Order: sequence, then structure tokens, then C-alpha cells
Amino acid sequence: MTIRDVALASGVHVSTVSRTFSAAHMVNPETRARVMAAANELGYRPNRAARALSTRRTGNLGLIVADIANPFFPPLIKAAQAQARVRDYHVFIADTDEQARVEEELVRSMAKQVDGALLVAPRLSNRTIAELGRDVPFTVVNRRVKNLPCVLMDVASGVRQAITHLADLGHRDLTVVTGPRASWTGQELGRAAAERAAELGLGLHLIGPNPPTEDGGATAAEEVVELGGTAVLTHNDLMAIGLIRGLRHLGRQVPRDMSVIGVDNTDAGRHSDPSLTTVDMPTSAAGRTAIDLLLQSVTLGGTLGTVSLDTGLVARESTGPAPG
Repeated sequence: MTIRDVALASGVHVSTVSRTFSAAHMVNPETRARVMAAANELGYRPNRAARALSTRRTGNLGLIVADIANPFFPPLIKAAQAQARVRDYHVFIADTDEQARVEEELVRSMAKQVDGALLVAPRLSNRTIAELGRDVPFTVVNRRVKNLPCVLMDVASGVRQAITHLADLGHRDLTVVTGPRASWTGQELGRAAAERAAELGLGLHLIGPNPPTEDGGATAAEEVVELGGTAVLTHNDLMAIGLIRGLRHLGRQVPRDMSVIGVDNTDAGRHSDPSLTTVDMPTSAAGRTAIDLLLQSVTLGGTLGTVSLDTGLVARESTGPAPG
């Protein structure tokens, strides 16, 4: 079966069938449904190799994350893959292990094999990202880069809610355990926490940078105790879970002696003991939105602006009234 058979069966021009499979968002939904129904009935499948030769597009996208073992990333990856599949694209996934050098190597190796790439929570500098963007279209998630489409999760709003929540519970002396130095999320977290604490007249200490892992959180526990605060906000849920473990080892109970808040709202935080109060990050929505922005950039070219997604606090068992 060929594209001409599908066009004849669905009563449309050959070019409409071609757009249905290569740029479905440009085809009327009713027409698209008719073409897809005819293609399914005839058993037609587009020839990707032929399409690549004629359109100079591969039908592939790259998705590069900082640490695929971090439970923050899988929901985003799954949503991005599903959205790309709807648009008849496949996704190549790579993990940088939090290393900027590896991230740059992966982008350069992918550039000729994909039509565009998502950089999720990149560790590269904005300057390097902009330079690499000359070789392949990018959409960046959780980093603001000039002249590139970006999807941001508004962590600052969620952090402000977290600090307010702790103040309402009577906490007056807080600690923030930060993550990697190159993390945009970490920078936003520290800035928003400091601003809100100052507005409420709270004391605030910063510890970091730290590895964004359970071990990173556990290692920070001793310094958290030494600082003498009664509540802690961490860079992510993994660090919060590790911190709770470290505090327990030092004889401190959560939330009786210390309240702890994470960021991400992962399954790990929902099922930890105690269950974790956290800032919910819309990872699935970010994955879908980033794919849409990237494919618009691939199809139309140019910069398509920045999309900011809402966050919010989810209160659970790891926060409670200030001791005493």
C-alpha cells in the first residue's frame, strides 16, 4: 500500500496524507481522523527512510536528563514519549549522571541523528547550551535560556508556600539544603526561600551545594543539627528522604524534633516514613508541553517563548508544629 492508495480511500490529496503523518497538527482533526482510518484499514505504514530523504527529517527526538535514576525524571520521560508517539516521533533517551561534560558529548553525538532535543534540568552553562543550539533545535526544561523555547516549573511559587506553611506551624529558624550549583531549580529555590523568610521575619541558613541524592541529604544531617533550626527545605524529595534517615541516626525524630519538606512530589516521597510534605512539580505536563514546543520549533523554526507551569505545596506527615 502506498500514500496514493490512502489518499484515494480517504478522498483527500496526497499532500494531505503526507502532512497527516509528518505534521499532524497542521491537518483538520476530522480530515486527520479520516486519513488515519483509511491508513489503518489498508494496513499502510509510512516509510521512515523515504520520508527522511525527502524531508531531511529523521522522525527522532533526543531527551537528555541529569539522572534517570532520580524518581523526578521517569514521569516526565513517559509523558514526553507518549506525546511524541502521538506526533509520530520516536525518542532517544540519555542520562548525563549530573556531568556537564557528558551532557555536551551527548548533544553533539545526537545532533545528526535527531530532528531536535529536550534538555531537562541541564548542568551546562547557558552560553554552551546556546552554542549547541546552532547544531540542533532545543527545548529546555527547568532552565531559562535566551532565544530558546523553555518550559519552567514555577518552583519559586511552591517554595514560598512551603516557607509560609512552616511559619504557620510556628517555625522561626529554617534551613535550606541546596542541590547542584548549576541547577536552575536550586537557584530559584534558594532565592524564593530567602525572600519569603525575610518577608515573614524568619531566620534562614543555606547548606550547599550538595549532590541531589539520598546520600547527599543524609550527609547534610549533621550540619543541619549543628545550625539548630527546627525545619528544613531540601532541593528534592530524595535529599529529604536521606536527611530524615540521617536525622534519625543522630537521634532526631521527624516531625517531632525537626520538620522536613522536599521538592518534586515523587512516589518515593509519598511512600516514605513519615510521608513527605513536598512541593508538587508538574513533571508529566512539562514533558508533554516540551515535546509540543520542540516540534513547533522543528516545524516552524525560531524561538517560541517560555511556558511556566504552576506548582503547589502538598502537606503530609513530615511537617508539624515547632518543638516547644
